[in-house]
This record gives sequence, C-alpha cells and structure tokens, in this order.
Amino acid sequence: MGQSLTRIYVHIVFSTKQRRPFLKDKSFREHTHRYLAGIHNNLDCPSLIVGGTEDHVHSLCRMGKTIAISALLRELKRDSSKWIKQQSEGPSQFQWQVGYGAFSISPGHIDRLTAYIANQEEHHRRESFQDEFRRLCAKYGVEMDERYVWD
Repeated sequence: MGQSLTRIYVHIVFSTKQRRPFLKDKSFREHTHRYLAGIHNNLDCPSLIVGGTEDHVHSLCRMGKTIAISALLRELKRDSSKWIKQQSEGPSQFQWQVGYGAFSISPGHIDRLTAYIANQEEHHRRESFQDEFRRLCAKYGVEMDERYVWD
C-alpha cells in the first residue's frame, strides 16, 4: 500500500501544576482553550473540542499520522504555557502538571464525549478532578500509581 491512512481519536486530560486554579477567569480559560485548539490544528491533530475548568483541560482530537502522543502533549503544554505567561491576564508562575492521560475513543462515542467536555463546569459540581481521572483510568483499564499522578 503506497498510502498511509489513519483515523485515531484521542481524549486527552491534563491538569495545572498541583491543580492550582490558574484558569479561574472564564474568559481567559476559553481563550486558552482556543489557543490549545490552534496548537492541535497546527500539528495536524485537528481538535474537535477543548474544554475544562479552572485547574484542568480535556481535549478531543484526531491524531495526525506523523506525530507521537508524547510529542503532541509536549508541544501543547510548552507552547500554551509560554503563551499564557505572556498574556496580561495570565499568571506569570503558570505551569502544567508533568503527566497526562490519553485515551483512545471510538468514532461512535465522539458526540457523547464532545457533550461531556462541553459540560465540564456542570460536571465538576458533582465530581472532583481526581475522582474523574481515577474513573477514566478505570474505564479504560489504565493502571496508575497515585504517588506519582498528582503533581
């Protein structure tokens, strides 16, 4: 076969360092989400949606065929962190956590996951980020060591 064809959807979740509420201002948070979506698109990993709350981000994207998930996350975090610090309303001490979660998504679940990401503020009135992340890891059969996941 002379052509490489892929269609891989990934749900990405990562937090601010120590889950500090750096993205508390809703307008700034939405601007940050748009910036993250732009990074996705520039890396040929089209963003379907980016959302989250004051202390973490969810992203649903289609992976490009020439980039590893670790490289995508490195670029997302590095570029957005630099951008956030340059914004007048951005905290100069901003940092993302070191780790992340990345989970493959069936095309049949895209609509439901998109709605879930769009409704993060409401969702987190009932469930903490830590409980949400534990639940996602359990759902996808990902073992995690809590001594290292909450930086």
